[in-house]
Formats: sequence, C-alpha cells, structure tokens
Amino acid sequence: MNMSTEAFACPALLVAGCASGQGKTTVTAALARWHARAGRRVRVFKTGPDFIDPTILEEASGAPVYNLDCWMVGVAQSRALLAAAATAADLILVEGAMGLYDGEPSAADLAVAFGLPVAAVIDAGAMAGTFGALAMGLKSYRLLDFAGVIANRVAGAGHAQMLAASLPADIELLAVLPKLARTLPERHLGLVQAGEIAGLQAALDDWADSVDYRGHATLPPLVTFEPGPAQALPELLAGKRIAVARDAAFSFLYRANLDCLAAMGAEVVLFSPLADAPVPQVDALYLPGGYPELHAAQLARNRRWMESLRSFAASGRPVLAECGGMMVLFDSIAANDGAVHAMAGMLPGKVRMQPQLAAIGLHSLTLPQGELRGHSFHYSSLDTPLRPLLASVHHGYGRGEPVYRQGSVTASYMHAYFPSNPAAAAALLS
Repeated sequence: MNMSTEAFACPALLVAGCASGQGKTTVTAALARWHARAGRRVRVFKTGPDFIDPTILEEASGAPVYNLDCWMVGVAQSRALLAAAATAADLILVEGAMGLYDGEPSAADLAVAFGLPVAAVIDAGAMAGTFGALAMGLKSYRLLDFAGVIANRVAGAGHAQMLAASLPADIELLAVLPKLARTLPERHLGLVQAGEIAGLQAALDDWADSVDYRGHATLPPLVTFEPGPAQALPELLAGKRIAVARDAAFSFLYRANLDCLAAMGAEVVLFSPLADAPVPQVDALYLPGGYPELHAAQLARNRRWMESLRSFAASGRPVLAECGGMMVLFDSIAANDGAVHAMAGMLPGKVRMQPQLAAIGLHSLTLPQGELRGHSFHYSSLDTPLRPLLASVHHGYGRGEPVYRQGSVTASYMHAYFPSNPAAAAALLS
C-alpha cells in the first residue's frame, strides 16, 4: 500500500445510519458495485471493529477493505489508510457503524476528523412524513458535512415521492432503494459472512441495479487526505514463521493484523482446522476468533488438528488465542442447541453459548510494551478455575476481559488490533 506523504484528493462519502439494522451494508455494497461496474476504482472502508461486513464490501468493490476508527485504529493510522487509498481510487466509500452518533468514538467523529460528507440511510419501509423529521434531526444534531439521505426499503414511486416531500429544502434525497426480494442473512454476531452466502455476486448486481439516484448519480465531493509521515515498522519478527488459523470457524481476522505481522518480518502461514490440517511447522500460532460454536462437532472430530494443537503448546512455542480461538482451548463448548462438544482440554473450563449478548465494547490491554487496543463481542460465557493474569480495560462503561496465561498460551475474549501497538503484538507471538 502506497504511504506517500503527499496529500491526495478523492471523491468520498460516509454512509451512516440512524440506527443499526437500517441496511447500511446493503446500501454501501450496492453503491460500490454500481460504481465499480461503471469502471471506477472503488475503495471501501468499515467504521469501527467489524470482521463480517468487510467481507461483503470486498466482494462488492473488488478491493481489500480495512477498518477505520478514531480510537482502536487511531486517527493517524486511519488518515494514512485513507490517504493511501486516495492515491489510487476514483471513489472512497466508508460504511458507518450502528447509528451516526452512536458509540465513543462514533461514525460522526470519524466524519468530522476527516471532512467526510455523510449520507444517512433511513429504513423508510414503515414511515412517510417522519422520514423528514429523522433527517432533520440527523443533520442538525451536530455540525458536520451532511450530504443528504438515502431511503431504504421503499414501497414504490408514490412512497418515494412522499419521502422526498417530507424533506426540508436543505436536505437532499440522494438515492432510493426498494424493498429487495433478497436481503443479507443474519446470525447472532451480525451478518452472515460473504463466503457463506450463495449467489452473492448476483445479489450484489441486483442491488446495484435497484438504486434510483434521483438525478444524483455523480460522484460525491472531493475530500483531501493528508497523511502523516510514513513509519517503517521494526522487524521484530524477522525470520519467524507464524501459523494463523483461517477458515469458516476462525475467520474474525483483521486484514491489518496480517499486514502488521508481515511488515515486522514474519512469514504468515494460513491453515484450516476445519479441514483437519495440523498446525504447520512454525515458531508461533495465532488462533483468531470466528464461529467455532457452529462447527464444534466437526472440530471435535478432527483429531489430527487437535493433537497437533496440544503438541504445539506442549513444545513451549507461543500460542495467542482470541475469543473463538480461545474457546476451542478449553474442555468443552456447549452449543446453542444444547449439544456439548469436547475441545482441546488445554485450559480447564467449559464454554457455553447463550441467547443474550455477554459482552461488547472497545478494550485495551496494558503490556510491558505499552497499550494494545482492540474490542470484544461475544455470546458465550466461560466457567473456569483459572485466575486471569491480567485484564483488559473497557473503553467506556462495563468490565474488562480476563486474560489467561498458562504455559506458552495467552488467551482472552479480546480481539487485538495489532497495528495499535506492533511491539506488543510481536511480544505475544515471540
């Protein structure tokens, strides 16, 4: 990725929402696909910690998708990512998280930090005049560059006209999407991952075809992105081979984490526990999160993978396990259907899935190398006699996540964002 210190201007738009569930990902994907089919080079980013939406946005745009955030990623790194994209893109789209003003930091904070014009997506399926009231509130709540609104799940031309008539003269209806025959499927941690959605490419084309731009099909305004000075990472992992589990059970992995490991000199070796692949011959093992609970029966049957995992840890080489990656290290996982599946038994304790959310939020972990930032989001609870070595600090309200260490294993529900402190990430894998 080009990290030039020269400022570059590129048309850019932040697609926000008035709440979760408004269809931001569908709208952003539809816009990305529409412009990509027009021959434009489209780069899409996702606001905040998210592993799933980026997979869909990558399919829509045909380009890698990275996260932006004023705290976890940081303003400086977010600026560098945007500036690098602006050097080669014809359009930058940023999908927000939750509602426009939700969270600390919020999508609005990101828009203000980088001068991004905001298009607010509103699910208008069950409203008419209230659409205008919501739009007015979103525009006036805080001073930012409010480009207009996008109406989603619109019943037809008459409904679209009612929505347009509800808006004051200073708010534009940028686009309209009808109620689609096919929408993105969901499960307990959000949308279903792109690789699991049959016919996604055709659906993306259908969504792009469904956009009514109402005369606003031109590119959004130019935004100038001024990166800070590029900083080369020290090669703290030079000569190290690091195995990373990656498949449908272990897929919650920041693209930036892999980039960070490679930039520090590591050779990253991907392998699939679901395919019963043993841990490769490497110096360290990284088990990211994902959906092990959905594949627990298969993981339990994969003896070659389980035995290699135990042998690897017994050799004293580092194992870093996050959330779902940590869950498989304990004695068992009780899935949503009540079935109990034996896991690796490397850490004492039982994991149980539950219908209610157990934890969500931004976190940081203080290590000798400094603060490592990240987040947690899980529907499972853990019963273990292990005493945590330390705990993360919740960024906001709520409790931190325990961090367990036994032998060479470090495990926590916290998903670390390695570029926030590469030296700390390297230490966990060294």
